[in-house]
Amino acid sequence: MSAAAERRDTRILVVDDSPDILSIVQRGLQRRGYEVVACGDGESAMRAFSRDIPDLVVLDLLLPDADGIDLCYQMQELAEVPVIMLTSRDAVSDRVEGLRAGADDYVVKPFAMEELAARIEAVLRRRPATPATITYDDLEVDIEGHRVLRNGELIPLTPKEFTLLELMARKPNRVFTRETLMSLLWPSNEHVDDNLLDAHATNLRQKLEASGGRRLIQTVRGIGFVLR
Repeated sequence: MSAAAERRDTRILVVDDSPDILSIVQRGLQRRGYEVVACGDGESAMRAFSRDIPDLVVLDLLLPDADGIDLCYQMQELAEVPVIMLTSRDAVSDRVEGLRAGADDYVVKPFAMEELAARIEAVLRRRPATPATITYDDLEVDIEGHRVLRNGELIPLTPKEFTLLELMARKPNRVFTRETLMSLLWPSNEHVDDNLLDAHATNLRQKLEASGGRRLIQTVRGIGFVLR
């Protein structure tokens, strides 16, 4: 696949409260072939992040409604996505704090678009490719084909059940809190009854165990769910 084709499949979330910087970065990355989602505050950024996990985030450290460090921690809790901090803070302590929060690189304002683009390419090259199929125990999750097999037997799942399983299959043995799963499954709806999550988890568990396999989706009382 050519570099241009790879970029068309790469989604970058850009978060900055300056409309001018947001526009410059968005246009600069789009000209280079990336798909870009632009947000001017932390709240809309987290909604966009939860709705469709990006391949990389360019994140301003100072936002009107959120601290960039806290936002980076929240994003890393949902998914391990590379983050490049974009900020006017240039003290060593600020850089260390950002890197400890999970950032992969740090670009200080003012910056050249060419430098930012080069750093994005470098970070993306360092990240392992997302597998097309995730295998765990006797379970096979075909991400691109939206299919799930257990012991070679196809298991029909609803879109929400598939998304729930995919999230946990990407990080087996990690306990996902109910709040995290709710925000990922229903990112744009704040009024979904969390009993709906229980219903999807129960249905998913029953389907995975229908042929007699051991229990994979486990409930962690008072916290959430885990695949193990």
